[in-house]
Amino acid sequence: MNAVPGPRRFAGVEAVLFDLDGTLADTAPDLGGALNRLRLRRGLAALPLELLRPVASAGARGLLGAGLGKTPQDPDYEALRDEFLVEYEAALDRDSRLFDGTRPLLEALGARGLRWGVVTNKAMRFAAPVVRGLGLGDAAVVIAGDSTAHPKPHPAPLLAACAHLELRPAQCIYVGDDLRDVQAAHAAGMPAVAAGWGYLGEDSDASRWGAEALIQAPHELLELLG
Repeated sequence: MNAVPGPRRFAGVEAVLFDLDGTLADTAPDLGGALNRLRLRRGLAALPLELLRPVASAGARGLLGAGLGKTPQDPDYEALRDEFLVEYEAALDRDSRLFDGTRPLLEALGARGLRWGVVTNKAMRFAAPVVRGLGLGDAAVVIAGDSTAHPKPHPAPLLAACAHLELRPAQCIYVGDDLRDVQAAHAAGMPAVAAGWGYLGEDSDASRWGAEALIQAPHELLELLG
């Protein structure tokens, strides 16, 4: 699915909600750095970021799976996850950066009178300092993975963002780089835009996700808004 001008598709939009990791920002360097410190501690060589970036959107679960072969079913998974999170929290905004074109996009949305916000599965203890460190403090809303009882792909986080903004889901769109972002948006009754420049997760063919649009650069979102 190509991103083409589609004001009919997104008529009435008053706010744009974004995933954080892999959509607004490339946080993989700091997430991968935390994983590699765990590997080095165990006498294992550091892995190249190119191998870790595709799983970065899945957070600790994805990185521990790719880097140490661990899943939540392993008896030592929780201890490893806690160790990983301590490492990540100690240096979570060292090398993370906004993707090229993100800041101009957000400024353009503001100039059009559209609010924007962040809905991430990252826990608030990590999301808040990352958002601040990236200069995203002017977000109209930030919903984290522990802001509601259920993370994405459950619709609860997106519905919470709508409630905060006092908007109906149909008045918002959600932009994300993972299949679960599209699933969460649709479950909430919200149009979804797939961010083709992101990490893309296990199913890297975003054209199969069923999003209303697939874009390859942040500025293309403006075309969808007319």
